Amino acid sequence: MYSRSLVFAQFSLIGLMVVYSRGIFSSWIAMGILLAGALFGYWAIRHNRGGNFNIRPDLKEGCELITTGPYHFVRHPMYTSVTLMALALAVATPTYLQWSSLALLIGVLALKAVREEGLWCEGSEAYKVYMTKTKRFIPFVF
Repeated sequence: MYSRSLVFAQFSLIGLMVVYSRGIFSSWIAMGILLAGALFGYWAIRHNRGGNFNIRPDLKEGCELITTGPYHFVRHPMYTSVTLMALALAVATPTYLQWSSLALLIGVLALKAVREEGLWCEGSEAYKVYMTKTKRFIPFVF
């Protein structure tokens, strides 16, 4: 139930940001950020096999640790991608609602990441080592 609640919160916040956006095409900077986020997400998907991917912060049976492509730099590149695309919405429509929704979204994604990492650490020594070599969301920073 917790995992589903986090996914519901994630999509609700993204939906809120989309509904109250003036449109991404109102800012060249926003479009650049959106493109960077989309490309980073595409790169992550290309390095992950379909059966490995899960929108809920739960591990799928038989999932594999991926450490290539963007996973070489961050443990949660899809969350980085989502954050960048939401940032683009906030830049395109810089209102209190957009910035506070972005902050809440980052919090939800952080909770999802912590849950996933806890599950990985329960059954994988390799993941514990991986955690020491990569950052959570931002390459070389955090």
